[in-house]
Amino acid sequence: MVALTAPETTATTTTTDLAVSPVRDFNRALHGAFDGQSWTVENPGGKHSLAVGIDAEVSVTINGHAGYYAAGMHQKGTVTINGNAGVGLAENIMSGKVHVKGDASQSAAATGHGGLVVIDGNAGARCGISMKGVDIVVGGNIGHMSAFMAQAGRLVVCGDAGDALGDSIYEARIYVKGTVASLGADCIEKPMKAEHLEELAGLLAAAGRADNPADFRRYGSARNLYHFSVRNSTSY
Repeated sequence: MVALTAPETTATTTTTDLAVSPVRDFNRALHGAFDGQSWTVENPGGKHSLAVGIDAEVSVTINGHAGYYAAGMHQKGTVTINGNAGVGLAENIMSGKVHVKGDASQSAAATGHGGLVVIDGNAGARCGISMKGVDIVVGGNIGHMSAFMAQAGRLVVCGDAGDALGDSIYEARIYVKGTVASLGADCIEKPMKAEHLEELAGLLAAAGRADNPADFRRYGSARNLYHFSVRNSTSY
């Protein structure tokens, strides 16, 4: 049996070593946290479901790579990952901030209702799928089918976007600095007005970036899928 080491606590920060402590115990401590507490996580080792279900104004810094569903169901607090993150980063985020200093795999911030997700590197396929109000800023590229059925929120891409961007999009806004491989169904390029430049500048600043908003293009819904069309029906 492996002996467990109690987390090291200072006046302001609790340090948890996941090489010797279970993820379940770490998450349980976060679920009982109160505003103002902070954690540092060492040796995450790509473990799954790290820092999920946060519901307080706490700060968590993960020094290393995280596995699937890191910072899922996130509210209020701040999670910083000094490494890469696996599938489902910040899935269903409601508020607060999640910041990945490396890359993120597929379905980052899927179904997110609010908050800010920052990925300094690249994001895989389906970034922001079915987003419902979350703001996402990606410093690099994103994969195919990103913002699929995106209903609300903003997706900012400082690199390139893969195929079928914004497929079946509703009212989310997409800003891309680089090239777009292809647009999905009902997604079109839209003009960048003053309000959009101001909005984008705020999002970039919140993500700690200095990109020029004028270098981006905006994409959104053509609103052709909102209504029934007899042309799309089948006669028998």
